[in-house]
Amino acid sequence: QVQLVESGGGLVQPGGSLRLSCAASGFTLDYYAIGWFRRAPGKEREGVSCIKSNDGRTYYVESVKGRFTISRDNAENTVYLHMNSLKPEDTAVYYCAADPYNSCSWVEDLYDSWGQGTQVTVSS
Repeated sequence: QVQLVESGGGLVQPGGSLRLSCAASGFTLDYYAIGWFRRAPGKEREGVSCIKSNDGRTYYVESVKGRFTISRDNAENTVYLHMNSLKPEDTAVYYCAADPYNSCSWVEDLYDSWGQGTQVTVSS
């Protein structure tokens, strides 16, 4: 069974850090671009970051550049999202998704496997 499972979310104070994990089972992440998306309360889901499978190129939405870092560990079949200097506006449910086209597009229809999401809350 193809499955993505996110973990690592939680409550953190502004300025704090979290590391989200996206673990795959039933398939190998090596051949997929992996994207992180988020849905904030009352807003549409948006793309946050993505990492390609072949050259490891990374992409970030402007609002998280310099604060978030995406990485992959193919041996662990896991992709990580390191989030630093967190702000209240980063509060959202974070999802990871697998892109078999290796496009790192923000078009959600290109992603064929999604995790269930993990809640990140940034509040004092």
